[in-house]
Amino acid sequence: MAEEFDVLVLGGGSAGYAAALRSVQHGFSVALVEKSKLGGTCLHTGCIPTKAYLHAAELADDARSSEKYGVKTTFEGIDMAKVREYKDDIVAGKHKGLTGLLKMRKVQVIEGEGKLVSENEVDVEGTTYQAKHIVLATGSTAKTFGLPVSDRIMTSTEALELDYTPKSAIVLGGGVIGSEFASAWTSYGTEVTIIEGLPSLVPNEDPAIIKQLERSFKKRGITANTGTFFKDVEETSDGVKVTLEDGKTFEAEICLVAVGRGPVTEGLGFEDQGVTLDRGFVITDERLHTGVGSIYAIGDIVPGLQLAHRGYQQGIFVAEEIAGNSPLVVEDINIPKVTFCEPEIMSVGYTQPKAEEEFGKDNLQITEYNLAGNGKSSILGTGGIIKMIGVKDGPIVGVHGIGSRISEQIGEAQLIVNWEAYPEDVATLVHAHPTQNEAMGEAAMALFGHPLHG
Repeated sequence: MAEEFDVLVLGGGSAGYAAALRSVQHGFSVALVEKSKLGGTCLHTGCIPTKAYLHAAELADDARSSEKYGVKTTFEGIDMAKVREYKDDIVAGKHKGLTGLLKMRKVQVIEGEGKLVSENEVDVEGTTYQAKHIVLATGSTAKTFGLPVSDRIMTSTEALELDYTPKSAIVLGGGVIGSEFASAWTSYGTEVTIIEGLPSLVPNEDPAIIKQLERSFKKRGITANTGTFFKDVEETSDGVKVTLEDGKTFEAEICLVAVGRGPVTEGLGFEDQGVTLDRGFVITDERLHTGVGSIYAIGDIVPGLQLAHRGYQQGIFVAEEIAGNSPLVVEDINIPKVTFCEPEIMSVGYTQPKAEEEFGKDNLQITEYNLAGNGKSSILGTGGIIKMIGVKDGPIVGVHGIGSRISEQIGEAQLIVNWEAYPEDVATLVHAHPTQNEAMGEAAMALFGHPLHG
């Protein structure tokens, strides 16, 4: 007889282990199938390691500019092997903690590659397991557009394992991943060129934020070629050569392919059991049900934002759904987003163009608060803005910001948008001084029509 569980989760990344942990809290027997390491992309080759690299980059920038603040330091360079060791220690610690947590919570972890073989069965390398409910959470992998991965042409996974600082780098893609690596490498002393086929960097952000980032990157010495896609990447005797569709060429020591991530669903039996796929993504209804048996899909394999915290939320959502608690659907538009480059970007809700489409241009009120008026931002030496978009006589539907450490303001921003706060609701709250958080209050006061320092 096959071992049976109430819930079986296929994939142990952010989405999968969140579903497993919350299911256990509801008293279900739970199995989690993982072919590699618990924690998935986020922990091992994504969020955590890249932010460790970006923290090292921040320290490098601080060392270079310390005399400005009356602190005398000497910047001698980057020991990339040591940075990688620091990153690996952080990841190892988090992995150990996660493994222990799942064990403590009595989640049965099954090691090996799982394949869906019926509406309620998963085969793991020859052993069949049954479950009343199955949750597909097999994650994503870096796209390469068919380019060969080598010592000189690499994805973010390989870039995180470099033990040297490249003298120059071409980054294909100016989205979140590309911008973060470009930012870190620039701080390390690498000469960086970004190639982005769309008209701007971070194209999903608000136009005001894009303008600020492009200006900041240019000031930092990052070259950006936007509006033309690359045609070919080839290795040369001493590096790489990238040719664009318009014939323009760029050369560097290495090339990072940061053109997005694709779902890991091929060969796992999903379609064989009637699960609908579109370009590899699993299609679900708004409650993340696949329409087959009691099979759900969550995380990066579901079309939409590929973010770890979206995965956590969807994992919790499905567990609550299985428990019969009818959880609230959170649309992608209201999920907070952060890009951890320098300067950082945070956003939640509608951008101005999207808000104009949804509510009408004449039905909006918009304000931008310049961080030049914020005491803590001046102390940190950062510029930037907080932008709020509201519906006239209605709630705030978008909050966007750019500046050093501005990611720390995403908490209040997402509460404002998701709780449909009106400008006067936020304007009357007290924001501690001196903090960057004051900028949120100042923007709300301006949107309310009563700016204090603006």
